[in-house]
Amino acid sequence: MVVLLVIVTFAIFIAIDLLLSRQKVPVVAAEARESEAAAMGQEVLSGFHIPMNLKYHPGHTWVQKERKNVHRVGADELAAVLAGPVDRIELPKPGQWVRQGQKVFAFYRGDEKIEMISPVEGEVVEVNRELAENPRLLLEDPYGKGWLMTVFSPDEESPSRNLLPSSLVPAWIRESAEAFYRFQPQFAGATAADGGRASKDATAALPVERWKEAAKVLLLS
Repeated sequence: MVVLLVIVTFAIFIAIDLLLSRQKVPVVAAEARESEAAAMGQEVLSGFHIPMNLKYHPGHTWVQKERKNVHRVGADELAAVLAGPVDRIELPKPGQWVRQGQKVFAFYRGDEKIEMISPVEGEVVEVNRELAENPRLLLEDPYGKGWLMTVFSPDEESPSRNLLPSSLVPAWIRESAEAFYRFQPQFAGATAADGGRASKDATAALPVERWKEAAKVLLLS
């Protein structure tokens, strides 16, 4: 009787372990696929275009060294999709000193706005006047014509502080995408796993308060 009880108990533990393992496999598999894709230089992660040659701040801005002490700054595609179709983009002024984590960009829909923070500290050298005149460029080409500003940093090492190591980018984007889709669940099917891409107008119909709430969570503003 005791032997039978031990066997039954052991069988129950095995069944529970198998059930938990099955639940973990999709997550582990997704992580492995995205890490492998990043290692291979593929740039669509969790439905968003994320070039791996750029550095990223957790607030979804990107940084690229342009020349010594000068860095170009922009919004990544997730931030651009979150901002969505906007009426106006407010940029800092050339000569302004910005701090890392300071709110320096604003995206307007009518009188309502969301904000983004600077990923680096330094003096603003130039802002994208073309983007100010045509805000749609942020959505159409966030890593090209939709750039935001260039910054001069006296300390050459400072722009890399608090930016994400390349190895952590896939996991960070996956978590950000999951948070994004919680605010806009009808687009949750657009994932890299099935070849989908996030709709560029995903937040066009999002209520203003939800839009602002999503920005606070994802853009750290």
